[in-house]
Amino acid sequence: MYITTFYSFKGGVGRTMALVNVAVELAQRGRRVLAVDFDLEAPGLDTFNIFRSRKRRPGIVDFVTEYLDTGRAPEVERFIHDSRDVGENGGCLWVMPSGEQHGKYATSFREIDWLDLYERHDGYLLFEDLKAQWEQFVKPDYVLIDSRTGHTDTGGICTRQLPDAVAILFFPNDQNLRGLTTVVQDIRSEAVSPRKKKIDLHFVMSNVPDLDDEDRVLERKIDAFREKLGFGGEPLILHRYDSLSLLNQVVFAKERPRSRLAREYCDLVEKIVGCNLADRDGALEYIRQADPRRRRRGATNESGEIDRKLSQIEKAHARDGEVLFALGALMADDRQQDRAASLLHRAIEAGYHDPEAYLRRAWLHADAEDSASAIEDALQILNHEKLPKSFVLDAARLVSADRAGDVAASVAVASMDAGDRIWLAGKLDRSEHQITVAVRLLRPIADDDALSASERHSARNRLASRYLGIRACGAAAALLRHEARDVDEMDVQDVVFDYGMALWGETGQVVPGPFGRFLQLDEEGADEEEGEDGWRGANRHQRLAVAHWATGQPRRAFEVLEQARELAGSETWWSDPPFSCWRYQSVRPEEFMRDLDEIEALIDGDTTPKPRFMTAAAPNATE
Repeated sequence: MYITTFYSFKGGVGRTMALVNVAVELAQRGRRVLAVDFDLEAPGLDTFNIFRSRKRRPGIVDFVTEYLDTGRAPEVERFIHDSRDVGENGGCLWVMPSGEQHGKYATSFREIDWLDLYERHDGYLLFEDLKAQWEQFVKPDYVLIDSRTGHTDTGGICTRQLPDAVAILFFPNDQNLRGLTTVVQDIRSEAVSPRKKKIDLHFVMSNVPDLDDEDRVLERKIDAFREKLGFGGEPLILHRYDSLSLLNQVVFAKERPRSRLAREYCDLVEKIVGCNLADRDGALEYIRQADPRRRRRGATNESGEIDRKLSQIEKAHARDGEVLFALGALMADDRQQDRAASLLHRAIEAGYHDPEAYLRRAWLHADAEDSASAIEDALQILNHEKLPKSFVLDAARLVSADRAGDVAASVAVASMDAGDRIWLAGKLDRSEHQITVAVRLLRPIADDDALSASERHSARNRLASRYLGIRACGAAAALLRHEARDVDEMDVQDVVFDYGMALWGETGQVVPGPFGRFLQLDEEGADEEEGEDGWRGANRHQRLAVAHWATGQPRRAFEVLEQARELAGSETWWSDPPFSCWRYQSVRPEEFMRDLDEIEALIDGDTTPKPRFMTAAAPNATE
């Protein structure tokens, strides 16, 4: 139960109208709402059709009067009635009016001595009991209280004792600013009172003319309110709405939901919901806004408050898989791995089977070196159809070589077209496990006569490169020979270079022809490559260095190798590591630099260094 009071220092700002629209919008969103008319001197909720009772009902004044007469708090159900015309998806709307509207109402109200009620008749406990009865009888998600304007005897009940939040509506003039300053200070003082009650404040500038502010009049007024009342950001705005339908007290949220005023009431609803951590929408919004970096660098008090609220959310939504997942993702981003793993596990157990939940948990398993669990989660992800390509890639990267067939046969991969599968295989190059998975993905495409010649050609070229990554040099050479009868027919630089490396690995001898063709193609495309930098440029110069060495040009090989080193040294590695032709894998920057050192030794006449992908046979690499 989250209680929000609607308060204004002066009348005429549409406070009651705002409450009614917020109440209806919440009920239409499936929330259980209780509206309480505590504007006892000028009650108005029951003047709206949706709040009228089919028979006269007692209310707040009668509740307090009966308590003073009997010394016992009455049963609240006699003072509440429901509105059958409002509510969707389980949403309901109840009303507790100000009191039974008869000739004696004003007399009954004036006879209540509110100060005496609190000092001699345990008034504080009476209203705490009223709150408890609301929760027991109505079980509302939200209680919205319409409070009297100005400084009144009941003002503290509505703005300090009862609410979790106060929506302060004001017209931006000096009279409102002077009156609200004390009210806001009193509300904030609750946080340092013995109760330590922090009340959320929503500042709502209401009945604002929709005019050009050429002289910055409104802007200066907002600045004054912001400074004096101590709030950051912009206040919400309810613009003046010139329509005769207001005379009929039309509920815009229900009857004119596409109007601007209805949208502005919805903005207020979002603010209220966003502060209610017991509301799953509010909890999710709070988690989305909880930046772990801000938490880590924040003051101890701020960090403690964030932790307290996150624990509150976890307790309130212990069986809500989506909320548990959002908490788990936040904890993972905050480097609280154990807590994150527990929350993600609970989210999945609670029925939240979104692929991202399995992916997040798989990453945590991998970080904890629990590869078996990481693989099982990865395969769960791949059981989903029409996944984003990035999800399929992340999952496939976690699967071991012995489960490569499961990836290739998965629902996610089967739902991808040939182009996307070739793209996927092109990204799987960070380990022999990944490359083995890529081989299993590419082989069916390379042999599929139903595909276009260009798709098969692309798959075969990619497959040859992946074969080299798992030291299957003979298979790579055979595949590339099948694609072209002669080296001179090869017209793709990377492919002809791969062919040269494949022959070297297959025969143990350097065959200059393919490397010479590679240099020829590079020279022909020099204009296209000019200005190329970063890791792509470093990889190109790495290949050029090997090719110049292989064709007997060591001096030129040294020159381009130095260029590769300069390009690599100027780059920062974030998500995509550089590809090294020395290993036929993507590697970390420091590994790329070590590969350049080994190539330099080779150029310098050392016969020991050999490309890393040639150093051992790979059993079953092409099976």
